[in-house]
Amino acid sequence: MRMKLIGKVIVGIVFLMACVSALSFSGVHAAPVFAVDDFAADDATLSSAICPIVYPVDQSPSNRGYHYLFYGNGFFINEQGYFITAAHVLSQLHGGQPYILLKDPSGRPQFIRAELVILDRSHDVAVLRATANPFDGKHAVRYLPLASDWIARSESILVASMRPSAPLDAYTLDRSVEDRASGEVVDFKFSQLEKGRSDTELFLFNHQVRLGQSGAPVLSSGAHEVVGIIEGQWLRPEPGSIPAAKDQGTPGVGAAVPIHYAIALLKQKKILWHTNSETISSGVTPEQPKGFSLPTPLSIVGCAYPSQAIFGGEVVLDSLIDNQGRVMQMRVVRGTSPFLEEVLSAVQTWSFYPATLDGQPVAARIGITFQFSRPDALARKPPPHTFDKPSTVWADRGALPIFTVEPRSSAVTEGEGGVILYDVVAADGHLSSVKVLGESQSNASASVAALQQWRFIPGRRDGANSDSAGLVVMAIRRDANTTNTGQKQKP
Repeated sequence: MRMKLIGKVIVGIVFLMACVSALSFSGVHAAPVFAVDDFAADDATLSSAICPIVYPVDQSPSNRGYHYLFYGNGFFINEQGYFITAAHVLSQLHGGQPYILLKDPSGRPQFIRAELVILDRSHDVAVLRATANPFDGKHAVRYLPLASDWIARSESILVASMRPSAPLDAYTLDRSVEDRASGEVVDFKFSQLEKGRSDTELFLFNHQVRLGQSGAPVLSSGAHEVVGIIEGQWLRPEPGSIPAAKDQGTPGVGAAVPIHYAIALLKQKKILWHTNSETISSGVTPEQPKGFSLPTPLSIVGCAYPSQAIFGGEVVLDSLIDNQGRVMQMRVVRGTSPFLEEVLSAVQTWSFYPATLDGQPVAARIGITFQFSRPDALARKPPPHTFDKPSTVWADRGALPIFTVEPRSSAVTEGEGGVILYDVVAADGHLSSVKVLGESQSNASASVAALQQWRFIPGRRDGANSDSAGLVVMAIRRDANTTNTGQKQKP
């Protein structure tokens, strides 16, 4: 038995020394969710939302308490004891039982067993539940609200973390170290975090990262809601490539997985979470008026521009959003490799507030369009694309584009950019509204202007033309020596 424990210690230490980690943060019980000034006024409140993920080694304590292995951080999201971390934090246990380390009502450190609820290795997110629930006792624990808005470039963020003073030789009675810093979002990148899996969108921020900080939350400085999860598997560029945070003397860059990947898992498992304004679960939709209302986006992330693509392209899907807000029955209207594979992988992670009929959730179809553009280096106007109407007649469908133009994205220099738009197409086929959900570069105005020139065939519901919601993702790549690649396309 003792040899097994020694083996676990050795394996854990070797893995920790080899592991590249990232940054962290830190909640509400029956009390209200954080007020705006709570983080500045009460740092202990922020800390109480963090739950270090550990593995206990000793069966009996020494004068330093119980010996344990430290792997990373998680953070509570509701009063039922659910918490989120990075999936690779758990993989370090090599199948071992994860625990979290909290203080009991008397202030003594206590190991609490954690149950894995759902795991997404492709996007490095895991949801777990503490058993027994620490919110049922008098533990000093809180939960963090999650953001429903998309993080933006230059947005200020709060970063924090909790770790043992000696991560490779930790004891429960030793002092813990809490790191606090601020920074801002500087870039967006797609990365394959694990070989053979789909790409994940990351947002980068200008702050140096440290060992053991993977899985901790990133919060927006304004709303104080979680916007991301610290990512420790991303291979960072050279330190000088991104400027240092304003309050830091050492240049550095960190990466975080947007919280929308986690929200998709919570929706799938019908797990409650909170924002600063309301409580949300996968089966509950914000109050709707009488009559029919369209599905609206809750968790949407774009996809990478395929590295092997020489020219641009478009993918159009007609998808069912079921009464739980999940994406189902994706019909491919048009689209080919290598774009189609990237799109299908991304859309499978999306979630929505479902459509409602007289206040009750119902299924509805929407149109989803991904446009991949490689604009001319001289910013010449790209040619339009004209498509035939689908030959199949569906009783129910989303509105589908039959004439599209690309944005004139002169604001993009080298590299990739993207814009996510939510649109409503009226029953007569005219675009009635457009809302920008997120952008990774300053392309929103050009993208909206382009979308306003598109033409659609209207959506159908129960065999009749009807208003229809749609999602348009415009992905843009510009190389230093890009030439005009716009071509007329046929389905």
